[in-house]
Amino acid sequence: MDSLIQALEAFYQKVDENVHKLEELNRARLHCKAGCADCCLDGITVFEAEAAYIRHKAESVLKEKPHRTGKCAFLDEADRCRIYAFRPYVCRTQGLPLRWFEYNESGFKVEYRDICPLNEKGPDLQTLDEKYFWEIGPAEQELAELQQKFKSGRLKRVPLRELFYK
Repeated sequence: MDSLIQALEAFYQKVDENVHKLEELNRARLHCKAGCADCCLDGITVFEAEAAYIRHKAESVLKEKPHRTGKCAFLDEADRCRIYAFRPYVCRTQGLPLRWFEYNESGFKVEYRDICPLNEKGPDLQTLDEKYFWEIGPAEQELAELQQKFKSGRLKRVPLRELFYK
């Protein structure tokens, strides 16, 4: 377990450093703050490795009552994250301009871009240089590799709400 914790903390530190750089670049358009929980919905899942990390680091929170259904179970009554210091990867990149690639029906690689509706105001995403975006893919791959090491190749995901019932 100690090696998993160390690996995830190193991963999160690297993610947070890159997120901080993107927050600085996008400062004028980002309006995310404590209590902004539009992205914090039920149904968010994490790999078992991240679930184990949260169970280990936020054990006292798991003894409390989860937030009402519909919102993330880890929000408090003021819609603030009770596990912010230990939040999973997906929560660390919320609100940023995102870009990712998919292959269309013709087999061509297509770039997609998106941002939280609260942060849309500003230059059109299609006109921005790629340096303004969190690219979905590389960090997810690194996290999947950590999961595979932790669970011998298994890539099972766990709904965050379920952490309160184990």
